[in-house]
Amino acid sequence: MQRERMMAGNGLFYPIIGFASVFAFIYMSFGDLKINLSEETKMSFVGRNGTQFMVDGKVFYINGWNSYWLMDQAVDEYSKPRVRAMLQAGAKMGLTVCRTWAFNDGAYHALQISPGRFDERVFKALDHVIAEARKQGVRLLLTLVNNLQAYGGKTQYVNWAWQEGIGLSSSNDSFFFDPSIRIYFKNYVKAVLTRKNSITGIEYRNDPTIFGWELINEPRCMSDASGDTLQDWLEEMSAYVKSIDKKHLLTIGLEGFYGPNSPKRLTVNPAEWAATLGADFIRNSKISTIDFASAHIYPDHWFHGQEFEAELKYVSKWMLSHIEDGDKELKKPVMFTEFGFSTDNKNFHPSKRDRFFKTVFDVMYQSARKNGAGAGSFVWQFLVGGMEEYNDDFGIVPWERPATYRLITEHTCRLARIQGGLAQQKASLKDLCSRRR
Repeated sequence: MQRERMMAGNGLFYPIIGFASVFAFIYMSFGDLKINLSEETKMSFVGRNGTQFMVDGKVFYINGWNSYWLMDQAVDEYSKPRVRAMLQAGAKMGLTVCRTWAFNDGAYHALQISPGRFDERVFKALDHVIAEARKQGVRLLLTLVNNLQAYGGKTQYVNWAWQEGIGLSSSNDSFFFDPSIRIYFKNYVKAVLTRKNSITGIEYRNDPTIFGWELINEPRCMSDASGDTLQDWLEEMSAYVKSIDKKHLLTIGLEGFYGPNSPKRLTVNPAEWAATLGADFIRNSKISTIDFASAHIYPDHWFHGQEFEAELKYVSKWMLSHIEDGDKELKKPVMFTEFGFSTDNKNFHPSKRDRFFKTVFDVMYQSARKNGAGAGSFVWQFLVGGMEEYNDDFGIVPWERPATYRLITEHTCRLARIQGGLAQQKASLKDLCSRRR
């Protein structure tokens, strides 16, 4: 989904009441709850066995979420408490993986100021996010660049090459085919993967707090609908990541559309345009250096004027199709790394969003019960109080609506009954799930 409303904050206005709500939430939610996590939470790397993720020899199904803004908020001391508040909240809900940005190219609070030049203050903010996630027992799926312009994205790389007089084209898609820009990106990848965390002393590539890497958020290369340009870039960059880091899982970050040569473009894609974006879920995900497939779920942006019940049916169809692909063709896990329901929908009501969430959770649960390739789902997106400027038409503060909060934690408990839960979660899950019955 193309979310151009997702913006880097300008850092000029943070309502006092927002911080009050953060601290009030921490106190009220955790004052009487002893989460069984030590300062040095023991974590193992997540691996893969066929279509399933594995941790310590056990199957690992993921109830996760997106908070893309963690690094940005960790830069300044006055906003840093939001990071802990969000990760603690996720841990309390039994959520195990948070997807967040490990990039900010040339924008406010930029990590990469210009090609190969980094702001150490922002790198330390990312260090803090990873260290804090470890304390809370939450793993991170870290995205390395954006297809969109928010936080720089591929547009910023193209502008850098153009400004230096070495760019082949001013087209955004030159990000994928310009050799100079490929070098820019490889240098960035190497700097991030080999970064030694200033808090933990662990290089990112050696830190099991990181669930895995995502190459690019929602890649599209519309100048080459055949998909060859994007495929070539994905093959080269995934191999490069693996040459540096063989311990972590790697995915692409696809929206999940089927390409022009896939029969499913006619039966599963939302419309003809979806096969013309230069991406192909099957072809791209088959790359040997890609460990798991990913797809997003935004029917209210893909269709116009569709009835709500029809949208829910489409969500099930979309998910079951991709899970089937994981089982039968890719032989890899499939994660739905973004799903959301827009407040801009006609006749929007939070109860409709809850039904949308439940549809996603039910498909995931049924796949897990059958040992299927459906490996996890991630709500887009969670915030804490006072973050209106970071919101789009999908963001929620999950504890503000008890019905939504209950739905999310019930899914945690259903998955836990299948897989038994992670070792560091057992005490908190016992408390959480006994209250759900």
